[in-house]
Amino acid sequence: MIPIWTQVDDYIEDRLIEADGVLSEVLAANRREGLPEIDVTAAQGKLLQLLVRMKGAKRILEIGTLGAYSTIWMARGLPQDGTAVSLELDPRHADVARRNIALAGLEAKVEVRTGDARASLEEMEKAGIEPFDFIFIDADKPNNPDYLKSALRLSRRGTVIIGDNVVRSGDVVNRHSTDPRVHGVRTFFDLMAGDARLSATAIQTVGRKGYDGFAMAIVQG
Repeated sequence: MIPIWTQVDDYIEDRLIEADGVLSEVLAANRREGLPEIDVTAAQGKLLQLLVRMKGAKRILEIGTLGAYSTIWMARGLPQDGTAVSLELDPRHADVARRNIALAGLEAKVEVRTGDARASLEEMEKAGIEPFDFIFIDADKPNNPDYLKSALRLSRRGTVIIGDNVVRSGDVVNRHSTDPRVHGVRTFFDLMAGDARLSATAIQTVGRKGYDGFAMAIVQG
């Protein structure tokens, strides 16, 4: 029996998400290469793309590329002169991502940087690169606090910051959890709550990926 929330995801995608051979091939390539099947859903990818378009973003930073499925959704929301930088720890994942990005015809817009994201972020900060308009944090959760701190340093007023997988099947409310991912997310929330530059909220989600949620913030000062 297919859970009702999966049926609803199927319904939403059937009605509202256009069929896309490239994105289907990206997911197939990720499976062939044995990448973890933890990509955003099509509905979530479309949401990210709409948020990029609503923001009018020209520069995107993604922390956690995997096979570039979410990267492609977001990059397709950029204007002609827009660019995206995506950070991926695993060199093999990064190679798959680059091939997928080329398949989507986006290699001129999207750069995948390989290595520890914290080091990559520090390099960008030291280089004084132009701030980003839209930042998607979807990597290892124990380091979410460090990613948020760097994201703020690479932001400007009006930058949108999205953090994925922040509900953890409800474990986020368990202050006694020994899971480092939960600790990372809870500290991530604490930092958002305590920083006057951010106006933030979070939404619980249920669907094909189970019970989770995402945080959304805007830099207001």
